Amino acid sequence: MNQISNKLVLSTLLVLSCSMTACVVVPAPARHHYVGSVVVVAPPPLRREIIGVAPGRGYVWIDGYWVWERGRHAWIGGRWEAPHPGFIWRPHRWHHERDGWYLEDGHWDRR
Repeated sequence: MNQISNKLVLSTLLVLSCSMTACVVVPAPARHHYVGSVVVVAPPPLRREIIGVAPGRGYVWIDGYWVWERGRHAWIGGRWEAPHPGFIWRPHRWHHERDGWYLEDGHWDRR
């Protein structure tokens, strides 16, 4: 191959690799968030998030939520997740009981 062909191939590969990065869905990082443990401080109101375009057909938007981390509430941003045919997403949910607040982890439920 000549020098022009090499440059054309490299340029094409560079453009393709850059354009594909916009479609990558990265799973949320694993974080310790005291699911099931009591927290005495009520979570703040949910944040409004800008929901971008789904990366593919059937993707499900998972809303952001508050976790209890290092003695304070910390926000975990929403994300797109690949479809799980036959399942429905149940969001994270804080509920109050006599002794404090508990976080129920979000999960996929069979329909």
